[in-house]
Amino acid sequence: MKPTERFSERVDHYVKYRPTYPAAMLQFMQQQFDLQPNSPVADVGAGTGILTALLLQEGYEVFAVEPNENMRSAAEKQLSRFATFRSVNGTGEATTLPDGSVELITVAQAFHWLQPEAARREFLRILQPGGHIALIWNYRTIHSDFGKAFEAIKQRHGRNYTGIRKSHEPDLTSFFGDLGMAEKSFMHSMHMDLQGLKGQLLSSSYMPLENEPEFDAVMKDLQQVFEQYQQNGLATIEYESRIYYNP
Repeated sequence: MKPTERFSERVDHYVKYRPTYPAAMLQFMQQQFDLQPNSPVADVGAGTGILTALLLQEGYEVFAVEPNENMRSAAEKQLSRFATFRSVNGTGEATTLPDGSVELITVAQAFHWLQPEAARREFLRILQPGGHIALIWNYRTIHSDFGKAFEAIKQRHGRNYTGIRKSHEPDLTSFFGDLGMAEKSFMHSMHMDLQGLKGQLLSSSYMPLENEPEFDAVMKDLQQVFEQYQQNGLATIEYESRIYYNP
């Protein structure tokens, strides 16, 4: 399956249950990149618009670049109420945006789908002089007992799942090159009921869907873990949002 088609069957779960990003990170970006109302931003690999929505709420003009038709349609449905929302059928390597058209390029949870050299050329083409690139990840932490048990479900049932990766740094140093690179982290959490945890699992491309043989075993394990660790009907997933950028 092509990367641009991989999430097509998971769009509903993605919209409802995928983690968002902390307000402190948006405030940091505004200050660090000197963004103003209506600053043009390209959100590359925008998906269903999780980060796009937050950028729009800050008042920026956001070009949500997304090649997957189902995910792009979901973003359009959610975000068309914003006057500064622009939906773009494009990729990180071919955004279709004009030369020097944006002050900031964001890539949230999508850099691993890009061809780095081609994407870097494209980013430098569409960036204004002095513009910035921000590559963003939400890393699930596994410090708590629930976090470890939830991770074990993914390890047990995920197809080609290799665990929580924080090994992007060497690739990113090369990607940023002479632009220079800095990073900053922000902690946040989500409190979810059993249905929310189910949706969060199914939003991941490596987990079995409802029509696949191993689905029932996944749900059995999830229910056992939830019942063991829930408090007042909720379990807490803790995240570290990490942003890599050129200062």
